[in-house]
Amino acid sequence: MLQPSENTNQTQEQLEALSIALDSGSFVHVRQMLNQLPAATIAHLLESSPHKARKTLWRLVPKENEGDVLNFLNEDLQSDILNKLSPEEVVSLTEGLETDDLADILQQLPDQEINEVLLAMGDQDRQRLEAVLSYPEDTAGGLLNTDTITVRRSHTLDVVLRYLRRHDEIPTMTDNLLVVNRDDHLVGLLPLRKVLVSDPNLTVSEIMITDFKAIPVSMPDNEVAQLFERMDWISAPVVNEEGKLLGRITIDDIVDVIREDADHSFMSMAGLDEEDDIFAPVLKTAKRRAIWLGVNLITAFIAASVINRFASTIDEIVALAVLMTIVASMGGVAGNQTITLVIRGMAQGQIGKTNASWLMWRELGVGLLNGLLWAAVAALIASFWFDDNKLAYIFGGAMVVNLIVAALSGAFLPMFLKKLKIDPALAGSVVLTTITDVVGFLSFLGFAALLY
Repeated sequence: MLQPSENTNQTQEQLEALSIALDSGSFVHVRQMLNQLPAATIAHLLESSPHKARKTLWRLVPKENEGDVLNFLNEDLQSDILNKLSPEEVVSLTEGLETDDLADILQQLPDQEINEVLLAMGDQDRQRLEAVLSYPEDTAGGLLNTDTITVRRSHTLDVVLRYLRRHDEIPTMTDNLLVVNRDDHLVGLLPLRKVLVSDPNLTVSEIMITDFKAIPVSMPDNEVAQLFERMDWISAPVVNEEGKLLGRITIDDIVDVIREDADHSFMSMAGLDEEDDIFAPVLKTAKRRAIWLGVNLITAFIAASVINRFASTIDEIVALAVLMTIVASMGGVAGNQTITLVIRGMAQGQIGKTNASWLMWRELGVGLLNGLLWAAVAALIASFWFDDNKLAYIFGGAMVVNLIVAALSGAFLPMFLKKLKIDPALAGSVVLTTITDVVGFLSFLGFAALLY
């Protein structure tokens, strides 16, 4: 098994070899190298290459692998490639992909182009794809795979086995056959491992599982991921409101959901999209980052306006300028600790109306205890540093206030933003930083203006 460091080194070696071959014009050698690599590795190499090299590498990808490689690419790269293809070329390129993967890829295109691609497809493939595309991308329906094997409860296992042998291969990650009635309502699950070892004269109804969970088609994808995690599923059936079987979701798609959620939380802290391309062109990257920088500039001016109101006080006591950033910084760190835990708890479905008030009281206690502890330490240092006990009391008092406000804001903001249908991971940190900066400066400089 490759260790992470070995895998990284191998990728860099492959990139270096490809770069040398491209620079020397040895395209035949590059094609031979790509022929020997799995689709996921080729996609990773494409994502790790500068923009110009990507175009050449993509042209050298074996035609039979293009669809699989496209499936592993990030959304930005998928969009760049698809926008250069005709509807017929898209159909040809993605032939053989599973319905849910194809739906994810096509959603990078405008609606008009999606319709053109659908018209270029065969009737059966088009109907399957339209069924998946009719559901929102971030629901169970968006993860739906219509490639399933269904059986009837009255069939014997011998009939089921003969039916399975008629297939060239069964769908990937098939751990259960799905038992339906004549109206296609899901009535049970038939574990494949039982089919293989049970008496072939038994009927499906005698060994099928009737105590099972089916996923509603409208369930949010993050809740689906939580179910898979708790239940250790490999696959799970998806049904509509009437209990009619629509398809299934497999663990590989859930891994993608979990990874995307983790990337989203991580990248959102810097105002970036989880699909941002590290090797995207300069203008495209600058445009995306400029919006976040503009928001940050506005919040910085808000904090600066608070400082400006106490300019005369700062002129009289220079030490205030030295210490006020510490108050704001401590509040920012404390707030980010809380908001990170709360966003994580919300994502895992652990926080709701029943425990929100308890959480607020707990964070009040945490903020108060940490505030008193570090206020005492900070006040002691300030007293020795500036030889001014009054300044030390002001410094400590402001720190207590800001750490309490930071803890409460970190707990309250994600829940409030979610209620407003605003992504807490994206907006929470910038709002929190503004609050802790403003409260930190206002309390510290305000106390100083009152006592000096």
